[in-house]
Amino acid sequence: MFTAVVKGARRGGFTLIEITLAAAILGLMSMAVYRFVQTNITVLQISSAQIQEDARYTGLLDLLTSQWQSLPTGVGALAGDTYKFNDRPRDEIVWACGAGPGLLTRYAGGEFTVRMRLRPMKEGSDRLQLGCYRKPRDEAEGADEKETWVPLIDDVSGLRIRYFDTRLNAWVERWTDSGTLPRLIELIIQRPNRADWRAVVALGRTPL
Repeated sequence: MFTAVVKGARRGGFTLIEITLAAAILGLMSMAVYRFVQTNITVLQISSAQIQEDARYTGLLDLLTSQWQSLPTGVGALAGDTYKFNDRPRDEIVWACGAGPGLLTRYAGGEFTVRMRLRPMKEGSDRLQLGCYRKPRDEAEGADEKETWVPLIDDVSGLRIRYFDTRLNAWVERWTDSGTLPRLIELIIQRPNRADWRAVVALGRTPL
């Protein structure tokens, strides 16, 4: 009778091996759940960063489309050429910007000369920022006292601009005819470790 009771009591408990095995299984399950959650968080962070970046470029395209489709007529409305930066030629586009919501001139009077180009994000840095130098058009040529920098896109490596000339029926690298406007403007923004961003802006009119 005593032996039977002892055997029954032993069958109702867990051995050390069983407890160790259960702990190991729980540990593996916890690790699997942790990795699953961590992977999903990483994917969400990447997706969120991509959405934010896409929104910045969409906003840039909307801004430039609004600016270039409302260019004033006359000499000096738009020009495109290159400038030397870090001993390399870089594209630059210059246009006349009227007062309004574009380029933070909502409450400013008169017109502005806007130069979109690249510059270092920080002094001495190799990382570049796309932005605009904005200056009142009535300022003396070469004066920069009222010139301000408007940042647009961070961390870019290059900028290429082309212009479609309907008279030649071809794309050209520069626009030096100050009396007319190109029909189309193509922007190519080079980004480190990512595909280039490309966009074509159709100008609303081509003054003759």
